[in-house]
Amino acid sequence: MRGCGVADGRLLFRRVRHGIEAVAIYGAFGLFRLLPLGFASAIGGWLGRRLGPWLRPSGIARRNLAATFPEKTPAEIEAIVAAMWENLGRVGAEYPHVARLRVYEPDGAVEVVGAEILDRLRDDGRPAVLFSGHLANWEVIRPALVQRGLVFAAAYRAANNPWVDSLIFHGRRDMTGPLIPKGGQGARMALKTLKSRQHLAMFVDQKMNDGIAVPFFGRDAMTATAAVDLARKFECPLVPVRIERLGGARFRVTVEEPLDLPLSRDRHADIRAGTIRINQRLEAWIRERPEQWLWVHRRWSDG
Repeated sequence: MRGCGVADGRLLFRRVRHGIEAVAIYGAFGLFRLLPLGFASAIGGWLGRRLGPWLRPSGIARRNLAATFPEKTPAEIEAIVAAMWENLGRVGAEYPHVARLRVYEPDGAVEVVGAEILDRLRDDGRPAVLFSGHLANWEVIRPALVQRGLVFAAAYRAANNPWVDSLIFHGRRDMTGPLIPKGGQGARMALKTLKSRQHLAMFVDQKMNDGIAVPFFGRDAMTATAAVDLARKFECPLVPVRIERLGGARFRVTVEEPLDLPLSRDRHADIRAGTIRINQRLEAWIRERPEQWLWVHRRWSDG
């Protein structure tokens, strides 16, 4: 009975905490939605830069950066951490505006390089797997694809707070087709999507404990293999999509030519080689703009 009381207390505490978080996030969402995009982004960036470095996850970011860039001084590491938090603050403040972006209008907030590749994917009657990482404001990729007429489903990881997850879910739903949850149901939905000759979009830069260990910045990191496995299974293009913040609330989305994937009788060797190539693309992007990546994630086992 005592154990039940402790469990009930923890459940109540979690619900109260989730409720407080939800009230704060819904309030901020409503406020930033009322502001112009550039102003909201600037306020979010200011808050992120000043508050973020004092938060506990900054310790993870500092360790990840020090291990990844041993040549950088502590002051340089600290500058990247502060700039990373500014970017994340902007991401949060920009979120209410992303679904309203008009990507292909002249002089808009987003420029797209490689739009002709999206047109080709849209019109060739074949499925494709598109991948990216949590860089700049990664949510901007979705309207860039949708507004080019690309029909796709997006892999989706639910937030721990169910009320916050509902807000994020509905915001993303407006920018894409079906959202595919993590797990067995998601795997079946991904297969169904590609079998119907539609497209699948995935973020592939986070740690996946049931993936494989392959190099990422010179250290083995557990990495998801689904993107390569599915592209190999359906013999379809595996397309890198990069997002960069150009300054303030201005972005560049770059759609690259599909990766050249091995296709042999050795499935495991092919998947490993393809997964390494994905990590190499992500690493190249991150090296160019390290402050725009999510260093607070425990990407490596020793992070």
